[in-house]
Amino acid sequence: MINLLIRLNRVNRERFLLRNLQDYSRAVKTLTWQRQSIFLGVSILTGSFFSPSLAMVFFVISMLCELVDLSLARRVERLQAGDEAGTSKAYVGYLINTIVSTLTICTYTVWVAGQSSGEGLFTSLFFLFSGALYAAMNNHQIASILATRLALYGVAFFVMTLRDIILYRPDMTSASWLQFFTVIFVMYFVVDCSRIFLRMYRQDLKRLQDLKVEHERAKEALVLKTQFVAVVSHELRTPLTSIKGSLDLVNSGKFGELPPRVAHLLGMASKNSERLAELVNDLLDLQKLEEGELKFDREVIDVGAFLVDAINWHQGLAERYDVSLQLDEQGLMPAFVNSDQSRLMQVLGNIISNAAKFSPALGEVDVGMSVKDGRVRITVRDHGVGIPDGAKEQVFARFIQLDSSDQRQFGGTGLGLNISREIIEALGGIIDYDSTLGAGTTFYVELPTVPGADPKGLAAQVGQGKDATVLRNVAI
Repeated sequence: MINLLIRLNRVNRERFLLRNLQDYSRAVKTLTWQRQSIFLGVSILTGSFFSPSLAMVFFVISMLCELVDLSLARRVERLQAGDEAGTSKAYVGYLINTIVSTLTICTYTVWVAGQSSGEGLFTSLFFLFSGALYAAMNNHQIASILATRLALYGVAFFVMTLRDIILYRPDMTSASWLQFFTVIFVMYFVVDCSRIFLRMYRQDLKRLQDLKVEHERAKEALVLKTQFVAVVSHELRTPLTSIKGSLDLVNSGKFGELPPRVAHLLGMASKNSERLAELVNDLLDLQKLEEGELKFDREVIDVGAFLVDAINWHQGLAERYDVSLQLDEQGLMPAFVNSDQSRLMQVLGNIISNAAKFSPALGEVDVGMSVKDGRVRITVRDHGVGIPDGAKEQVFARFIQLDSSDQRQFGGTGLGLNISREIIEALGGIIDYDSTLGAGTTFYVELPTVPGADPKGLAAQVGQGKDATVLRNVAI
């Protein structure tokens, strides 16, 4: 048990270190050009006033350290969780390179500070302070590397300021002592900034870890919800089919005339069982859409013939809502789409049902089509109450019924238009609407056309009023 705990603790430390190394490596790669520009600027400035050759040596060593850091960053990118040896090697490599880089900077700045009777002291102190502040802001991902860099910078600060104090033993009121106490204040400021950045970084890591945990819980809950919906829906479908079939058989009158009250109750039961069956089917479609398992059987469809079929198939629905379906036969034209006929009919059925619900009694629902710029638009227009502005998200949202009349309440699952949008987008089209309050709403579906299909017979079939299903499949 103790060995297991030790092992888990070591694994957790390794994962934490790997995460720190990955964040540190991203900072190394992101800030590469910024650091190299700083080193170049320092080298040019100090080389112009002091020794060009030493400035060049400083720049070359600094660039070599930069190359090592970049190489380590690429290695860290390839590390996988559980690679303890690789993680340890990368950490040691960063630590050694940090020591070399920091010693180079400290040595050079101390040398500059001692040139020309101390004229370079201010420049050196400023460069060193800038380096320490840069480390505090950008090296906080790994606390040991940050501490190493700041400790070496601190030593260089004190070497530069204590040298004159040790050599000349000046009075406490001299500038040397002022510089010394200023350095102490600056070091405290840098250390405090480092502590703040380190704390903020670790807080962000904790928040990120908490978000990951919550994300995993949400995923588990989604899986459970999906499984629950699937099981319940499938279990409901079989008995519902049996119940609905039995009710339809009784209501058909094959078993004799029913008393009025019984017929009324059985009619209500039949309607409610149909609504429940629609809900189950919608839930199953929704589940398939969420899991990306909704299959599409694409074929070339004659849109004009398809609309003739749709009008015939939905007459019963129109009669239920006491409206009439009107097809704009004059607007029918040769147009073909590569789509799933059953799913497209499901979408059109949802739109027609929605239009019928919100149409006035004895009203009309107009169905038509148009072709423009290689796209066919199917339109369904009602003359009802209309949809208010800003309600589009609600119209296509799940489990939301939008009734703007305040006078009529309509049934429905609140899923039809949401599922329709998912289906149409999966088929490469768009679904939307235009509406004016008090004047009605026009829903439309747009799909890309298939060029080169043979439109023969369409006009004749429509004109003669024949069943247009014979035109459904057209060869290209």
